[in-house]
Amino acid sequence: MLKESLIEIFERDLNKLAAEINLYKDDSSLWIVKEGIGNSGGNLCLHLIGNLNHFIGAILGGSGYVRERDKEFSLKDISRADLIVGIENTIPLVKNSLNNLKAEDFEKTFPVEIFGRAQKTDFILVHLATHLTYHLGQINYHRRLLA
Repeated sequence: MLKESLIEIFERDLNKLAAEINLYKDDSSLWIVKEGIGNSGGNLCLHLIGNLNHFIGAILGGSGYVRERDKEFSLKDISRADLIVGIENTIPLVKNSLNNLKAEDFEKTFPVEIFGRAQKTDFILVHLATHLTYHLGQINYHRRLLA
């Protein structure tokens, strides 16, 4: 079923995100932005945490999380340890929120419009999983570029 697959993918890729963050040589290298690169690894990490906490945790899971998207890209110099805690807190939130969905919930319209129109929940969840993977690849490249 889609639910179990998504839970496995989100957990796998969030654990990979934590591993990538831990592979940076030091905390300060997480925040370096070189010419031609739009975002640091640290800001992409904050963005992924905020994105999943908002769309899955708050909207689907009712967690009460309030997203401050601009800060995902403007905050700097957050410690690696704090980023890891954010990731580690996101994993059970995503898993629990998805576990609480019924099969028919995946066919329903997602509670908020994304991309300017109504979408089914299954589509949005697949999009969120690929969004995570896309930025995870950017973080991997960013880290290796700095090595």
